[in-house]
Amino acid sequence: MALAVAHVDLAKAEAGAIAGEVGRVAALAALAIVLVIFAVFLLVIGVSLSMGQLLLGSMAWGVIHGVLLFCSLALAAILLALGTPGGRLGVRLLISIAVGLVVGVVFGLNLPNQLYASIAESLSLGVDPANQPLVVGAALGSLIGLIAGLIVAIRMPGSPWGRIGAFILLTVLGVAVGAFTAITFGPQVGAGIGITVGYVIWIVLMAIEASNVDPETLKLRFYPTQTIETSKETLEWLQKRMPPGIGS
Repeated sequence: MALAVAHVDLAKAEAGAIAGEVGRVAALAALAIVLVIFAVFLLVIGVSLSMGQLLLGSMAWGVIHGVLLFCSLALAAILLALGTPGGRLGVRLLISIAVGLVVGVVFGLNLPNQLYASIAESLSLGVDPANQPLVVGAALGSLIGLIAGLIVAIRMPGSPWGRIGAFILLTVLGVAVGAFTAITFGPQVGAGIGITVGYVIWIVLMAIEASNVDPETLKLRFYPTQTIETSKETLEWLQKRMPPGIGS
C-alpha cells in the first residue's frame, strides 16, 4: 500500500509539473501571438500614415483611409459570411474605384473651379475674380439643391413640415457642395478626396447589397432541414409498420 501510494503521489507531482509547463508554454505562445498581431497592426497603421504623409501631404489622410479600409473590409467579411457572392462585391469595388478615380482627377485638376471661373467670365459678373468661382459654385449648387428640394417635397409623403425641412436641407446642401467644389485643391488633396469617395461609395454599395440578403436562404444554411425531414419520414415509416395498440 505504501509503495502504491508513493507511486500515486509521484504521478500527481509529475502531472502537476507537466500541467505547469503546459500552462507556461500556452501563456508564452499567447503572448507571442498577441505581439505578432500588435506588430501587424503597427505596420498597417505606420504604412497608412506614411503613405498619407508622403503621397497626399498629410497623415490625416492616412488615418481617414485606414479607418475606411478596415470598415469596408469588415462589412465585406460580414456579407461574405451571409452568403453574398464575392464576385458581386468585386464588381462594386471596381465601380467604387472608377468613381474615386474620376473624382480624384476632377478635383486634382481643379476642373470645377475652372468651370465656375469660365462661367463667371462669360456672364461678366461684377465680382472680384478671386471670388468668382466661389460665387458661381454656390449659386449653381443652390439652384440644383432648390430643384432637388422641390422634387423631393412634392413626392415626399408625410406632413408639410417634413417636406419643408427636406426642401431647406437640400437647398443648403447644394450651396455647401457648390462652395466646396469651387475650392482649388491641387493634385495631392484631390487624390485624397478621390480615395475617400471611393471607400465611401464601396461601403454604401455594400450596405445596399446587405438588403438583398434572403433570410430564408440564410436560415437553410444553419437549419438541419434534411435531417429533420429524413427523421420525420423514418418516424412515419415506423408508425405504419407498428402493430395496432403499441403507440404512436
